[in-house]
Amino acid sequence: MTREIVISVLHKPRLSTAKSANADATPSPAAVRRVLRKLGGDIRDARRRRRLPMAVVAERAFTSRSTLQKVEAGNANVSIGICAAVLQALGLLDGLGEIADIARDSVGQALASGELPKRVRLKPTSGPTDHG
Repeated sequence: MTREIVISVLHKPRLSTAKSANADATPSPAAVRRVLRKLGGDIRDARRRRRLPMAVVAERAFTSRSTLQKVEAGNANVSIGICAAVLQALGLLDGLGEIADIARDSVGQALASGELPKRVRLKPTSGPTDHG
């Protein structure tokens, strides 16, 4: 089994050098790229509405200006931690905590309620009780 894993890793197809040099080389579905571009644009617009230069927001987010440019471009290779720091620097971090909240997850609520038991019964206790 270990040999099969080693062989599959050794024969993994490589990206061309032009593709691997690209910052967006990580494959991601079109819907993800679209949402990240929108998020990046919204972050850029929020920064501009606050009339904050990139250098100031980058400093407040403890990141570089070039990384902030990647966030604003919707680059999929930027970590969620960096995005959260940028949102905090803009005063928008609270919205991030609400994204997967149960109150907004109708599918999750439906699945969870489908798994609830039909009846709930107390199990009989073994031994004496203090009921009188």
